[in-house]
Parts: sequence; structure tokens; C-alpha cells
Amino acid sequence: MKIRIALIIGVIFLFSPIYTSADSYENTYVIQAGDTLPGVAKRFHTTVDDLKVTNGLQSDLLVVGQKLWVPFSYEVASGDTLKEIAARFHSTPEQIKRTNGLSGEQVVPGQVLKIVPKKMNMHGEHLLMTKEEFKDWIMNQKIKRKITLIQQHHTWVPDYSRFNGSNHFVLLTGMENYHKNTMGWKHIAQNITTFPDGKVAVSRPLYIAPEGTIGNKANSVGIAIEHLGNFDIGHDVMTKEHSDTIIYVNAVLSLKFGLTPSIDSISYHHWWDLRNGERVLDKGPDYNVKTCPGTGFFGGNSTTSAQKYLYPLITRKMDELRKEMD
Repeated sequence: MKIRIALIIGVIFLFSPIYTSADSYENTYVIQAGDTLPGVAKRFHTTVDDLKVTNGLQSDLLVVGQKLWVPFSYEVASGDTLKEIAARFHSTPEQIKRTNGLSGEQVVPGQVLKIVPKKMNMHGEHLLMTKEEFKDWIMNQKIKRKITLIQQHHTWVPDYSRFNGSNHFVLLTGMENYHKNTMGWKHIAQNITTFPDGKVAVSRPLYIAPEGTIGNKANSVGIAIEHLGNFDIGHDVMTKEHSDTIIYVNAVLSLKFGLTPSIDSISYHHWWDLRNGERVLDKGPDYNVKTCPGTGFFGGNSTTSAQKYLYPLITRKMDELRKEMD
């Protein structure tokens, strides 16, 4: 009799809706010691490939404390709409309809839906997102290396003339090939790239320090952001979408890593000596420093322009995001 009861309980457990053990949302799972991607996939009745593409995973590496979006079952509450459910649980109305065989968007209280996370836009290691998707993604990550510096660069080449609105991955692959084949680096040099349309890409995994001519001192504790374009005066005029994303991404990273915008935390390539990798701020002679991120980047590439124009915008955005995230 005891064996029969145990079997019945086991069957009930096996076919019950899946609810995760995450401390905030039902559709996130917090990685524990000993977890593997195959193990997590099996637990939530999904596949390793689906876990990777829905979480923007660039490798099989998992870190304790990292959060993953996973499939789960949700009981519709009074007032819920399909669009709100999708937005709340990192899915889309189309995905929910397809998964549950729904012909329309009408849902009723008590209805149980299987919620599958939406797939992210990936090409190789390159992960392309909106700035809002970037915020959600980065807040799920657990980065073990020390990060105290956010580097600002402009690509110079490619510039705005090379961007056609849909060739993000083509440009990223071109930069990656140049960095690996010509510069001799192991990956694309930068961790993050921003685009004129406001999109943001993560390419070099954040757990790997960037490479580049700024030098080891800045790279060892840094995240490198390349803003696509040539922002020297007389060249590309930054779009509003691009400007908004640059401010937003720096604000999100500052919140993530506990940084206060200043010359010590958000740094321009122009402030670093190309010969020895030392920080010289505004004192470097022109022949030893780059203009990067551009003489027209948020009012200029000096420490004064950063303090007057860029840092206040980032600080203001941080305050807005804190209120949203509370």
C-alpha cells in the first residue's frame, strides 16, 4: 500500500505544472552549486539549445547565482491580458499562443498557460538586443571578475555610412575577423557594441576582459563599449536613438557593478597613453593618444566634457531605472 501511494504521488509530481524555485519570478531559476545545462534543461523539460538561445548564453558555463529564464506554468489571474503576461515573463503573445494552441488573445481567470521564454537574437557569440532587453539580460548575469571601469570607444571604421539598419551581425563579424586575423586578438576586442538604431550587442563574453590598444591596466578591470560611428567633429552626427542607448547602457552597467559615474569609472580611450597604457586624462600629447570616442562625443572627449555632459545624463537615468526596478 505504501509503495502504491508513493507511486501515485510520484506520478502526480511528474505531471504537475512546473514552478521554479527562484526568489523573485516564477519563470527564473537561480543556478546552484553542481548545476549543469543538461541538468537544468531536463528539470524544466526543455533542451540545452533552447536554454542557450532564450538566455543569450555564449557558452555552457554556469555560475552560482546566475539566473536563467525557464518554461513554467502560469494560472491566469483576474485582469490579466496575454500581452501583459508575455511582457512580465520574458515571452511574446505569439509564443504563448503557439505553445498553448490559442487561436486568439483572450484568456480567462483560472486558465493554466505554459509560458516559454522568447528566443533571443543570436549569431554565433553575438547577441543583439534592445536596450531594455539588455537591462533584463545583464541583471540575470553573475560576473565573477572585478569590474570597476566602463570604457567608451567609437569604432571610427565602420561608421554610420556602413550601417543600413539591418546589418548588425555583418558589421560585428567584420570587426571580429579584423581583430582576430589582423590584430591577433583571441576574440572581437570589445564586450559591447551600440548601434545608430539604438540596438546593443554583446559579443565578447563579459567574464572575459577586453583586448585593445587602451592597455592592460584599463582592460583588466574593464568592460569595453564600442559605439559604432566616427564621432570626431565634422563626421557622424549621433542619432537620438544611439545617444539614448549609450546613456542607458552605461546607467545599467553602473547599477549592475555599483559604480558612480566619474572619470574613475566611465573612461574615454582618449585619456590613455598608447605607448604604456597609463591614464593621462587630458594631458596626453596628440601623438600619444587617440581622439576616441571622438572630439564630438557628448560635447567632446575631454574630462570636462564628460563631467558636464555625459555623467549627469547617466546619473539621471540611473535614478529613473532604480525607481522602475524597485
